[in-house]
Amino acid sequence: MTTDASLSSLPPAPSWAGPMLRGLRRVGRVLAWTVLTIAALATVVPFLWMLGVAFRTPADLYSDPSRLWPDHWSVSGFHAVFTQLPFFRLAVNTVVFAGGTTVLLLLIDSLCAYALARLKFRGQNFVFWTILLTLMVPFQVMLIPLFLTVFHLGWLNTFQGLIVPRSVSALGIFMLRQFFVKIPKELDEAARVDGAGPLRIYWQIILPLARPALASLFVIQFMALWNDFLWPLVISSSTDMRTLPSALTLFSSTSGVDHAALMAGAAISLAPLAIAFLLAQRFFTEGIAATGIK
Repeated sequence: MTTDASLSSLPPAPSWAGPMLRGLRRVGRVLAWTVLTIAALATVVPFLWMLGVAFRTPADLYSDPSRLWPDHWSVSGFHAVFTQLPFFRLAVNTVVFAGGTTVLLLLIDSLCAYALARLKFRGQNFVFWTILLTLMVPFQVMLIPLFLTVFHLGWLNTFQGLIVPRSVSALGIFMLRQFFVKIPKELDEAARVDGAGPLRIYWQIILPLARPALASLFVIQFMALWNDFLWPLVISSSTDMRTLPSALTLFSSTSGVDHAALMAGAAISLAPLAIAFLLAQRFFTEGIAATGIK
């Protein structure tokens, strides 16, 4: 009652307060749209420039490199990609590498995350924090030890050499662990009453409930592996075992760079990623929101 009386005794807001607040809201919306427009242009313009270079001749490119669209359209860059490279072999290698590694990564990461989130064992927190610390170690630091391991195993120029060393991700373990922690423990207890063991609970209860997180992790890792340049380049000396991004280095040499072919190959390589992201966008956003990562 005292609070209501004190509020009723407050003087009314001045007449200029309402228009000023509406003006501030309009300014805020204009600033928000301005920032979004700048961010969109910063994302789209390089992609448009890449497409423009793919359709330009060397003379057209060197005359004005900043121009987005060519004066004279040419498909010589795309012709070079399909004729100078074993394109379909490279595409198969890329699909096998990115797809196979991602599937294996989802299995291993989900098992690790399940153990860290749903089971109890000594040193559990120590293991979890150690995994998080590995996120601060750049992949380049581990490149030489991984290469030597693959070399001594005789896995150079093989799919297992490409896939196995990249089949675990600390980021994936963290994401799935955060999701698994939020699943009610009562589901595990009810399953144990029915005689289910840990693996059955993981396979029949946890994984079906974690489909949004698995889908988002699949998109993140598949895109990263599809665009992976360094590891396939280091591990494969044969062109027939390279992926599309690493094979594009063949268009760069001491004699010069075929910019049209390089950009055409990059555009072809990015097209499946754009399609995959558009198809899985809903699961990606749901998984990111569910894991609490902003």
